[in-house]
Order: sequence, then C-alpha cells, then structure tokens
Amino acid sequence: MGVSKQFVQPSGDILGAAGFILSGGIGGVPTETVYGLAANALDERAVRKIFSAKGRPFIDPLIVHVCDMAMAEKVAFLTDRAKILAKRFWPGPLTLVLKKRDCIPGIVTAGMDTVAVRMPSHSLMRKFIEACGCPIAAPSANPFGYVSPTTAEHVAEQLADKIDFILDGGKCAKGVESTILMLSESGKGHKLLRAGPVPVEELEAALAEEIDASPKHNEAQPQAPGMLKSHYSPHSRLTLFDCPSEVENLRAENVIFFTRPTSPESNHFWLSENSDLSEAAANLYSLLRKLDKISPNGFFCQRVPNTGIGVAINDRLSRAESKL
Repeated sequence: MGVSKQFVQPSGDILGAAGFILSGGIGGVPTETVYGLAANALDERAVRKIFSAKGRPFIDPLIVHVCDMAMAEKVAFLTDRAKILAKRFWPGPLTLVLKKRDCIPGIVTAGMDTVAVRMPSHSLMRKFIEACGCPIAAPSANPFGYVSPTTAEHVAEQLADKIDFILDGGKCAKGVESTILMLSESGKGHKLLRAGPVPVEELEAALAEEIDASPKHNEAQPQAPGMLKSHYSPHSRLTLFDCPSEVENLRAENVIFFTRPTSPESNHFWLSENSDLSEAAANLYSLLRKLDKISPNGFFCQRVPNTGIGVAINDRLSRAESKL
C-alpha cells in the first residue's frame, strides 16, 4: 500500500490507526477477549487482506465489531431476543449470529445469510470503531490455527510485516474468545456455537429459554469462528491431563497446572495462583505461547474445572490438542 508500519500507543494516534482502516488497510487491535486483526467490514478488498495475512480459509466467517446499537442495526436484523441479550451483555464478550444486512459482503460471512456481531467492552477498541465510523471485521490477530494473541507483542511477533499498525491496549482482560450464540426466531433451537466468557446458563436465564450447548455442525461450512476441531494450537505437541498424579514422573517435560503446585519444580507452570478460573483464562494463551517456545518435544497442560469460563478454557485446550 506504500505506507509505513506504525505502532500506535494507547494514548496516541487513534485517528491515524483509523486512517489506515479507511484507506483499506489492516491492523492489530485490542479487545477484552483477544487481539483482533481489523479491517473495514464493508470493504471486501480490505477484508480479503485479513484472510491473506492470517492464511485463513474463506469458509471461516468473521465477527463484525460495532460500537453502538445504531451500528449493530446497520449490520444485522436485531430481533427482540437479540435486543434482550444486547441490553444484558453488551458491551461485552458475547457474539450474536443474526440475519445480515445487504451491506455486509459475502466474504465476511463465508457466503451465508447470517453475520456474527459483537459490541466489545474494551474502551480503546470502542473509541477506535467510533473513529473509523464503520463496523470492523476482526478475527484473532495471529496465523490461522495458532494460539490467539492477548498482547500487542504477540501480534507483532507473527504479523508485524503483514499489517499496517498495532493499537496497543494492554493485556486482554478475559483472555479467551467471545461466546457465540446463534438465535432462532421461534425461541426454540438457539445454538451455542462457541463457549466463552459468558456462560450458557446466564444466556438461558436472560432469555428464559433453552439453548443447545452441543449442536451438530459441519466443519466444511462452520457457522461461526472457532468451530473447527483443530484450532488455537501451539507448534509443539500439547497433551492434556486431568489429575496431577498423571504427570508426576514427567520431570523432563514442561507441565502447566491449573493452580500453583504446593512445591513447584523448575518445569512447572500454572494458570492461576489460587484456582481462579478467570485468572486462568487471562493467562492461558500467554502461557501456551511461552511453553511452545521452550518445549520442542511438547508439553502438558491440565484441564480446569468444567464450569463457568472453565468450559471455554477446556474447549480451547481440546482444540489445541487436536493438532492438524
């Protein structure tokens, strides 16, 4: 594009970053979940650059990020149920799959008539979208299938030579991707397409309706991001376990535990100091990246309690273990 790469600080030139977007560029941006690779969602050419930079297959749809309800209405048809959930969970880590408006190019939705929409709660991201004045398509800012980035440094490590800017918003607070829900118009047949920081139980309580938490899906045509069997994977082989006793004798291998061991050894790492699932989620991807660099023969990671955001953590670990 003939423009120099820029690293934009939080207190810096948001308008400059928005300028890249409005001229058809792409860049790394922060959200409360993970860092995204942003482009103008209405610009097919710009969106195509996202797929190229990531090596992402065109069958995998993107999430469109908005800064307010007015922008959401321009992107998708918001049903009464969608508005109930938006009022309760937006801004926040919930993505809704809804009927799309004609303004959204088919490349964003993998040719489907639905679009995934989210209003992030990260203040810098919201200001950035406002400055752009358009909805932002933004999958995770990493090579397709690899561990998602939760810091600006993670983005720079792998994509700095393929993007126009990185907007540094600090470490992502949630640490795992948003919950994705496909709403049905009838009130029956709602589908949880991806577990995330918003538990399915809270969604059911808000709707007073049941949600299918394990819907069948076709990998050849995923309805939302993060649905492929293999995803979020480090380069080194990851092996999961449940009970610490399973790895007591693996002294030569690096091991990630859910909580800090009583007497940790040099090859022991942990997601949380005190069995805090939110802390574990926030640390998950950084720790997977760290051990990927120092464990050429592979490493081990303990599953966490399968409740709350722990469901999302275990989902990501399971897909990371299923390496292509």
